[in-house]
Amino acid sequence: MDSSTGSLDVIPVDECYQLLASHEVGRIGVTLRHRVLIIPVNYGMDGQTLIVRTHPGATLTAAAHANVSFQVDDIDRTTRSGWSVLVHGLAEEVGDRHWEDVVRRTHAVEVRPWAPGEHGRWLRIIPQGVSGRRLVPGDLPWGVDDRAYL
Repeated sequence: MDSSTGSLDVIPVDECYQLLASHEVGRIGVTLRHRVLIIPVNYGMDGQTLIVRTHPGATLTAAAHANVSFQVDDIDRTTRSGWSVLVHGLAEEVGDRHWEDVVRRTHAVEVRPWAPGEHGRWLRIIPQGVSGRRLVPGDLPWGVDDRAYL
């Protein structure tokens, strides 16, 4: 691919985890009553496991012990560049049936929900697949004044 057209590059898995660890807001995708819900959530990391604090309701009902998707991205509108990381995994609500060590580690993750209300329920998303892509911009086409872009 010629540099003037830009590129869409695969991000190595190790770097995907670094990018996930560098952010605190993502989107969890769940299925509830035959509909896909995409919900923004605050999250943290326990090693390679994603930790989400939530409240009782649709997210928790749909995600508890289910296959979910989780996406985080960072977009720069000025340069038309960015990256996206997608995780497919198993979500489990952390409760009394878990080992003390898992509960302790989960609660130790610094997840501070932005949304108001009670967020005393915890989900762990255990990755089963991780992929990432980076959009690298190319040069503007010949004859286009780069001052035209914000």
